[in-house]
Amino acid sequence: MTLNNATVLPLRDNRRQRHPLYFTRSELNQLLGLYSRNVARGIWRDYAIDHRDGQALFSVFRHTHERAAYTIVKSLGPIPSPAQPEFTVMSGRQRLRAAGSLTDALYYFRSKLAAVPSGPVKGDNGAAIVR
Repeated sequence: MTLNNATVLPLRDNRRQRHPLYFTRSELNQLLGLYSRNVARGIWRDYAIDHRDGQALFSVFRHTHERAAYTIVKSLGPIPSPAQPEFTVMSGRQRLRAAGSLTDALYYFRSKLAAVPSGPVKGDNGAAIVR
């Protein structure tokens, strides 16, 4: 049996430098407000908060055992301004909206108002169409 000499390396020298990033209290209030409105409407059912290296994630689910319907990601900004975080709304791998503030990123979830005609609508032949 042959024994090889092992070299011991300190882990602190080989670990990546971690950059923890968290949601602030006001950001959490905005996220939970949006979540509670959609729960009340019956659209969302569950949420999760996760932290990765340099990212904080808030994911919402339509059903508990499914993939996240949407994920709001707070990440460190680009090289010119690393102190300013970037907020991204994602659905799966698709990037739906990116902004420099959470309020701007959450604008994606604002409901679109549609004009609804009042009174009966007439067809091409002049007859009323019932909707």
